[in-house]
Amino acid sequence: MGCSSCGSKDGGVPNGCKSNGNCGTCSSGKMEVFDWLAGIPLADGMKPFDVVEARFKNGRKAFFRKGNLELFQGDVIAVEASTGYDVGIVSLAGELVRVQMNRRDIKDNYELKRVLRKAEQSDFDTWQAARQLETSTMIRSREISRELGLQMKISDVEYQGDKTRAIFYYTADDRVDFRELIRKYAEEFKVRIEMRQIGLRLEAGRLGGIGSCGRELCCSTWLTDFRSVSTGAARYQQLSLNPGKLAGQCGKLKCCLNYELDQYVEAVRMLPPTHVKLKLPKGIATHFKTDIFKQVIYYTIEGQHADGPFALSADVVKDIIEKNKRGEVVGEVQTFIEEKEVVESVEFAEVVGQDSLTRFDNKKRKPNNNNRNRNKPNNSNKPAAPGNAASGNAAPQNAAAPKPKEGNRPQGNGNRPNRFKGKPNNPNPNQGKKE
Repeated sequence: MGCSSCGSKDGGVPNGCKSNGNCGTCSSGKMEVFDWLAGIPLADGMKPFDVVEARFKNGRKAFFRKGNLELFQGDVIAVEASTGYDVGIVSLAGELVRVQMNRRDIKDNYELKRVLRKAEQSDFDTWQAARQLETSTMIRSREISRELGLQMKISDVEYQGDKTRAIFYYTADDRVDFRELIRKYAEEFKVRIEMRQIGLRLEAGRLGGIGSCGRELCCSTWLTDFRSVSTGAARYQQLSLNPGKLAGQCGKLKCCLNYELDQYVEAVRMLPPTHVKLKLPKGIATHFKTDIFKQVIYYTIEGQHADGPFALSADVVKDIIEKNKRGEVVGEVQTFIEEKEVVESVEFAEVVGQDSLTRFDNKKRKPNNNNRNRNKPNNSNKPAAPGNAASGNAAPQNAAAPKPKEGNRPQGNGNRPNRFKGKPNNPNPNQGKKE
């Protein structure tokens, strides 16, 4: 569902979300949840769940008791805070909230804060004014921490809805002394200061970005729990241990390395052990690499690397290992080598009919010899060629002769060959020859 600001411009050009995902009525926000229990009616005698899930800046969510208010997804509400009130957007309502609370191990008791009211126009104006101060506050807070020489990075600032408190999210490797920093912040921004340390992955999730796959970061769109990722996941998937390619924008190993890890582990269990060397007639073969899903293992003969690796299927390797354990002699390994499938190359076929695919290419035109010779100056001082009238020998009729200039072309036919009939006008071919 889209809001009015997400429509299309004239000509069908997407207008984009002008609220940057804060309107709550479109799918542009972070951590969007699809309520798949919305259309299911409640059982007889069952009351609707009186807790809603509210979303704040950059995917921060909390649960609040709504009381007698009738709230729907996308409503802007004012909720209780530790001091004052905060403004958020209802991201989930109904029975699915109960499922989310059980998943996050949050108890439905008196500790849940209440929803005060639906946000009024004054609440909405104050909230938007506070949001506009966050960027300038973050830049100034970084300058102050740099002046104090603190080894930390302010990654984000979030103002409370009533503009009385600000949360500063930061990352730091070591412990930081905030006594002087908080005093400077309070004097500069005139609000209550709360410092909250987050990890590098949470920082990347709050800031967002585009991953190496070309899509938005998983931690900023749908991933809510961060599982530990080890280099063993890369080894199972036969990936090169290159930190530049395995690390994400947070500097840690990519979370997507765990997505297909279970399938790789299951496939590796079906393969023979790779640390076992094979005794072959040509020598000892050691493991080179493995194609997990094709069930093909590549080996090389020790001391004969010039021949290159050869491929053996997993069943053949298991058979060779069993024979080596029994001390049996293995036959010629060439009979077991996996042959590569020869893919027939598809020849190019012209499918455009009589048109040539290169008809629009710029080709160099051949020079027109007739025009070049026609404009060529007539040098009368040039020595006569053998066989012409000056030497006493007349040139044959079909011999090439220099053409006269355009203005000195003789009138009439004379001895000029006829272009249309393909033969000279002189009926006597022997005329002009010396007897």
